[in-house]
Amino acid sequence: MFDHIREDIRAVFNNDPAAKTTLEVLLCYPGLHAIWVHRISHRFYLWRWYTLARLVSHWARFLTGVEIHPGAKIGRRVFIDHGMGVVIGETAEVGDDCLIYKGVVLGGTSLEKKKRHPTLGKGVVVGSNACILGAIEIGDGARIGSGSVIVRSVPAEATAVGIPGHVVQRKTTGKVSADLEHGNMPDPILDVVKVWLRLFKKYEERLKRLETEHQISQPDLVKDYQAELADFDTDPDQDQD
Repeated sequence: MFDHIREDIRAVFNNDPAAKTTLEVLLCYPGLHAIWVHRISHRFYLWRWYTLARLVSHWARFLTGVEIHPGAKIGRRVFIDHGMGVVIGETAEVGDDCLIYKGVVLGGTSLEKKKRHPTLGKGVVVGSNACILGAIEIGDGARIGSGSVIVRSVPAEATAVGIPGHVVQRKTTGKVSADLEHGNMPDPILDVVKVWLRLFKKYEERLKRLETEHQISQPDLVKDYQAELADFDTDPDQDQD
């Protein structure tokens, strides 16, 4: 038990540069307190003392702002930074050395009494206010960007962002500190929009050049374009006749 406590305190220092002293960590880190209380409630849950387990977890939620269902499985050296608003469902599984920021939800998408919450592998980092929903798997070392909604499994060491989440990077550096610049993560939808805007600008310049060189008005160009399209708008059955 004491080995686990020392590991948890060391995980705080490894993941939070704001941590200064051991006493500060022991007294002022609600995410750490939530993990410790969860171990007690989880033990009651395994003993089938369900009401007592829920009472303990409910008390921890009131004190820390972190809601972890007693049935959830939490690995070693897991650190919940700040913690407020974190919700971890009954059948969720969190692997060793995971880092979870405030507002994260590991939620379910089914009302059936089965595995319905996500499984996080080892060393996963989940950014603030991200939602991971359903019985999906997040591979070892994966990174989930802030505010993302993940509804499909994410491969190991990949980075996923967006709503719904998209994998935008297949390989992380493996160093947590190098992969936490959530504000600089790529946005695939924005990249597509930028490409279309460049194409529109290119064709607009081309139309203006044609108007200048041939003294053709833009409506005439549109008519010519529509005429060209009409040539392709034929019925294949009529051609065979």
